[in-house]
Amino acid sequence: MGTAKKERNRLSREGKTGSMDNVKIKGENFYRDAKRVRALNIRKDHGPQRNAEGTITQAAKYQSRDAPVARIEPNRKWFQNTRVISQESLTQFREAMAEKASDPYSVLLKSNKLPMTLIRDGSDIPGLKQHQAKMTIETSSFADTFGPKAQRKRVKLGVSSLSDLAENSENSMDTYKDRLEQAKLLSGTTGIELAGEDSYEVTDALSMAIEPVFSKGQSKRIWNELYKVLDSSDVVLHVLDARNPEGTRCRAVEQYLKKEAPHKHLVFILNKVDLIPTSVAAQWVRYLSKEVPTLAFHSSINNSFGKGQLISLLRQFSSLHKDRKQISVGLIGYPNVGKSSLINTLKAKKVTTVAPVPGETKVWQFVTLMKRIYLIDCPGIVPPNANDKPVDILLRGVVRIEKVENPEQYIQPMMEKVKRHHLERTYEVSNWKDHHEFLELLGRKGGRLLKAGEVDMDGVAKMVLTDFMRGKIPWFTAPPKAAAEDATVIEGREGRLGEMPKKRKRDAGDEDVSTTTKPSAALSADAKAVAEDDDNDEEDDEFAGFSEDDEDDDSSEEGEGAEVGDEEDMIPLEDLSDSDDESGDGEENG
Repeated sequence: MGTAKKERNRLSREGKTGSMDNVKIKGENFYRDAKRVRALNIRKDHGPQRNAEGTITQAAKYQSRDAPVARIEPNRKWFQNTRVISQESLTQFREAMAEKASDPYSVLLKSNKLPMTLIRDGSDIPGLKQHQAKMTIETSSFADTFGPKAQRKRVKLGVSSLSDLAENSENSMDTYKDRLEQAKLLSGTTGIELAGEDSYEVTDALSMAIEPVFSKGQSKRIWNELYKVLDSSDVVLHVLDARNPEGTRCRAVEQYLKKEAPHKHLVFILNKVDLIPTSVAAQWVRYLSKEVPTLAFHSSINNSFGKGQLISLLRQFSSLHKDRKQISVGLIGYPNVGKSSLINTLKAKKVTTVAPVPGETKVWQFVTLMKRIYLIDCPGIVPPNANDKPVDILLRGVVRIEKVENPEQYIQPMMEKVKRHHLERTYEVSNWKDHHEFLELLGRKGGRLLKAGEVDMDGVAKMVLTDFMRGKIPWFTAPPKAAAEDATVIEGREGRLGEMPKKRKRDAGDEDVSTTTKPSAALSADAKAVAEDDDNDEEDDEFAGFSEDDEDDDSSEEGEGAEVGDEEDMIPLEDLSDSDDESGDGEENG
């Protein structure tokens, strides 16, 4: 029988009444629970114990000032995670890592396993962080910024009303005009400026009237799409126009990736190499490869160039990131450089909309290339640059020609980039003195006339500019002379356009191959003459470049092309024609 039942029976026999609350049950703490025990233990400590004189003989808990006498036993485990390195070894390590980091064809894996802070601290300005912290504390200390003695006060305005503020603004504007006039007097440019009260505004770059069409590709929506692509990509393919690679580079995006996302891989794709000579494309590949890995590419579903190399490169990036389920490859660049056409070329079918006009791609879109590789198409962007003029923006293919007002004014800069005999061969007109006469001859030949027999100058100018953009008129930008004169070849990339050679070198024959490939300038004079004659026959008919010193550029480009390698590394120029370019614009130049 249980204890509670026995106790209840005893109370009933004795005629007593009462509750069963004070009955102690076996296995239970009847008097106190855990909370009560803690409270009682706290009350047990009544402070320090004192003797008759009041001196503390035993201090209260946690109030003793006597430090315990103890000795910590030394142990070698304290030094297990410490590495000691000499200054010379550290300097060598920094130099070796800096050399590898500057090589665009090297990828640093598992950087968190290396003491990268030792390298970065050495490259920074010594004492810069300490100086900045010191200056911050001196200018606004903690006591002056926070606490009861804070001295942060509201800004005192020297005006009492809105009218006084407007008057002060007018006075400051007058002072600015006086200082600007004084600067012009000192520089001696006062006689050049136009007469008038507000003539100072002519020199202001922001006050120039620019057509709204030239601000395309700079909207907030476009930049939001760009940063979505950059954030989602592991590999960024920067597509460049082979006719003007430097003009179609987005240096602001390159600096952003280098500073904010150094773990992302950047690769240059030199697209539309079918529109320029092989030697010029090879020089541009060598020049750009010094900064970023560069591949030559020709977008075409049926007859492409560089497709196998690009797919092989993407597979290498995929193997580098084996820990990920898939990698994303984003394509960025100026409008109308061929980003969507490149995706169609890799897929060997039409998966994205392409057009030979800028602005066809409106939003970013994902395309599956393989099981572990995804492609991201991005709208074309135009980074703002204060040095860019409207004619520069137009000749890069950024704007749509049909929306440009007064296109006749852009014909003269366009004709400076094209050789005269190319225009004569393309349009079958000759004997013109200036661009006005050229447009008039071309308009009368094509029947582009208005009322009273006047030539439609705007219509003819738009037609010529459209042909210039779509590759019907041959032109290209010459590479820097330093790149043309530099004959150094990177080991393992001796191909004509920077690709791997057909046959790899054997270890046993490294010395023989190096002795035969190095002295490319030591070819016999007869072989050089034959190579230059062949190049002259091919390139002078199709492409001859542009510049003031045409003969020098042509000779340097042909000589470089003869020294680098065969003509088999590039699509034969004689297979290309104006009719092919015109018919394939819709697919290849989108």
